[in-house]
Amino acid sequence: MNQAAPLPFSAHALFVTRIGVCGMAWNERAICAVQLPEATGAETRERMLLGLHKRHALQPQLGPAAYGALTAVAELPAFARQAMADVQVLLAGSNAGFDKNWADVSAANAALGILGDMRHDYQTSAADLAHDSKLLPALEWIELDEFAVPEFHARVYAMTRAIKPGQTATYGEIANALGRPGAARAVGQALGANPFAPIVPCHRVLAAGGKTGGFSGGQGAVTKLQMLEIEGGAWGGTRSLFAA
Repeated sequence: MNQAAPLPFSAHALFVTRIGVCGMAWNERAICAVQLPEATGAETRERMLLGLHKRHALQPQLGPAAYGALTAVAELPAFARQAMADVQVLLAGSNAGFDKNWADVSAANAALGILGDMRHDYQTSAADLAHDSKLLPALEWIELDEFAVPEFHARVYAMTRAIKPGQTATYGEIANALGRPGAARAVGQALGANPFAPIVPCHRVLAAGGKTGGFSGGQGAVTKLQMLEIEGGAWGGTRSLFAA
């Protein structure tokens, strides 16, 4: 009897969320990239894989960026399935329930191998219960492989991951917390290159003076504001993580 070929250690998949089709890629131990929705699922996949290709080019010892597509939930490693489920819960929002139309995969999306609703795999953690985000997951448990990510960017991402759903910070506040006052622009550039949104929640980092600041995912600032609203926050009026 012929045996099925083993699944690749490094792979990726597309999956539905309330704000559109997202992508996620991983290796044998951690998440390597996440992509917020582009105009189509194919464009979401293309942008994510292009970013991975560029990172691999910076570290050629890793080999080529080979992330085969998986198109069935049963094929996913447990940690990737759990991460996708948690992202779906976060982007659904606390008032979204489990019966919204976004969770229904269209025939066209199914033909592209886009995965449907996995929120039944979501498990509320003690960390989520400890803050007042209406049980939206903070995603801090998800391990990331930050290969080819500059050291300063990694520090910015670690600080940004401490911002819970419903909280915000400014670029300047993060720069100060990192001991780099005056480096707000560098913080913004690091978040603009963030390959892990929304696990690294760059949408929660705003410009000074109540301005939204830039956002490279989805439809730019529109997507940023949508994600904040889903979490129960509001730009210019949300409490800051670093407020006294």
